[in-house]
Amino acid sequence: MAKAKMPEGMPDVGDKAPAFNLPAHPEGKIRLSSFKGEKNVVLYFYPRDDTPGCTKEACGFRDDLATFDKADTVVLGISTDPVAKHEKFATKYDLPFPLLADEDHAVHEKYGTWVEKNMYGKKSMGTQRATFLIDKKGKVAAVWPKVKVDGHVEAVAEAMAELD
Repeated sequence: MAKAKMPEGMPDVGDKAPAFNLPAHPEGKIRLSSFKGEKNVVLYFYPRDDTPGCTKEACGFRDDLATFDKADTVVLGISTDPVAKHEKFATKYDLPFPLLADEDHAVHEKYGTWVEKNMYGKKSMGTQRATFLIDKKGKVAAVWPKVKVDGHVEAVAEAMAELD
């Protein structure tokens, strides 16, 4: 089977995951390197807090969090929304995992998820919904470059179950 070509600028399986240190709700700041050797990381990029697709995706991870916990895997959501908006979103939907604020989209750019979008003929920059599974060594173990929300959490859980 031919391997799908990764979108430009997006880390591929086997690549070292780009480092970050971002403000987050509820932790304050989260650094990717703090999980190295300890936990796998599901890093999912989503466009906006409290919108239908983003809410469904976040609640999917929330509802299946025990599966990830059992596999020594943390779930981190990341968008360009500020921490205060993340706090409202997390509280409203009882989200038990950190939401990271990448307001200047620098981390989005490192992960190739800050892209030109075309909505009703109007071009603008925004977040491409994507998920990265990062192993305990800090390497990208799996990538979902253009996420469809339905069935996504299950697909991530399956890939996670295959990690050592």
